[in-house]
Amino acid sequence: MTNVIVTELSDFRADHLEGALVLSRQAGWPHRLEDWQMSLEVSDGVVALRDGEVVGTALATRFDDVAAINLIIVAQSLRGQGFGRRLMQDVLARAQGCEQRLCATADGLPLYENLGFTATGEVFQHQGTAQAAEAHADALPAVRRGGAADFEAFVAADHAAFGAQRRALLERIFARGTLLCTEGGYACLRDFGRGTVLGPIVAESDEAAEALLIKAARICEGRFLRIDLPDTATALRPRAQSLGLAPAGGGIAMIRHPKPAAPAASYRSYALASQALG
Repeated sequence: MTNVIVTELSDFRADHLEGALVLSRQAGWPHRLEDWQMSLEVSDGVVALRDGEVVGTALATRFDDVAAINLIIVAQSLRGQGFGRRLMQDVLARAQGCEQRLCATADGLPLYENLGFTATGEVFQHQGTAQAAEAHADALPAVRRGGAADFEAFVAADHAAFGAQRRALLERIFARGTLLCTEGGYACLRDFGRGTVLGPIVAESDEAAEALLIKAARICEGRFLRIDLPDTATALRPRAQSLGLAPAGGGIAMIRHPKPAAPAASYRSYALASQALG
């Protein structure tokens, strides 16, 4: 008699975090339990359970009328059996009425295209042991560490760059990390995965964004640093490499049900908060 694998879907709760961590480690993802927890705090999600074990995850993180669809994982042993589609259909229903964005791996691309997502660009991951800049940094805008008095301006700049309000997420990033400020730009450093991640970076100019990256590398000199760059941030890719952050893969930015284009904003996104959250 053939064994029947019974899998059920359930709302993603805090008691599923340990199982989700096991799943992401099996997939080779760097997330710590704290990284999962922060994502769940600002998200609505679903897990697939088999005999009480977490074998699939998907989250929808709503920012006003934009939703980031993220942390989509199916256990290796269950791939190709339709569980990824079931998880996506459930989590997309939770994001109903929103513009839906995600960062796809090559493996997930066919499913997402079949569900109506279209590619809008690429995301380039850079990481490595940070090195301080040796030249040209003095000509860039000065960067300082920000505090509570800078937070509202940071939220407003991120809103303009991202196209939706992300206060709840930024509050958690700010509480866990270091805010960097310069004239016409903001960035955050926080612990993530193997070390530290820099993002988001929102800035009005390439020079402001580059100054923030150089400052972050100086703060993290000799330690692991990661940054995820949209393909529009062309000026930062060579600078990241010069600071010891080598290319390390990335993903494909995709969108479903896009809302009408907003007027161009002075602030632009130069680095993502994460591939998961945009």
